[in-house]
Amino acid sequence: MTLTIIGICVVSWVLQLATGGAWTHALWFWPWGGAVEPWRFLTASFLHSTSPLHILFNMYALWITGQFLEPLLGRARFAVLCLLSAVGGSVGVLLLAGDPFTSSAWVTPVVGASGMVFGLFGAMLPVMRRLGRSMGQVLVLLAINGAIGFVPNLNIAWQAHLGGLVTGALVATAYAYAPKERRELVAWLVPVAGIAVLVGLAVWRYSSVGVL
Repeated sequence: MTLTIIGICVVSWVLQLATGGAWTHALWFWPWGGAVEPWRFLTASFLHSTSPLHILFNMYALWITGQFLEPLLGRARFAVLCLLSAVGGSVGVLLLAGDPFTSSAWVTPVVGASGMVFGLFGAMLPVMRRLGRSMGQVLVLLAINGAIGFVPNLNIAWQAHLGGLVTGALVATAYAYAPKERRELVAWLVPVAGIAVLVGLAVWRYSSVGVL
């Protein structure tokens, strides 16, 4: 599943370049756009800037975290973790966008798998705690990458990082601490509950500003 997601991102990036940005415009996320085209909450995570460094960094991080988490969680649970974290990143952008009539965040396009990647970073915390392993390296990695999001002029959506991080940590906690006899039930409940919560938060946010 890790390789599949990386492959989709790479193919998507090539399409971004080959179409002169048309593929990017069709799939990127911005809060106002997500209100009428909700698929953008997910599809933006498979896009990147034209700079090779952006996609290379995210794919490397996805590869490293995926090699650790996917064998432990299994393909299905790992896929749910990735997809919910991706959507959670976009929901984070929406919730933290500020006043829709004065903040530029409502009309600023967001692309990148960073929300998904931070979801995997967040997932490693409860998983490693459950395994009784040291979380020091993960915490340092989170601190460094989190700080980068606040560096001026890099145009990094720290809101997506935070949304993905929280979503991934919650999803992984449910998986890691599910009683053995209820793991199959939890495996079904997590995606249902996760989608319900994320959709509910988005609907609430849009309703609060009179969009819905």
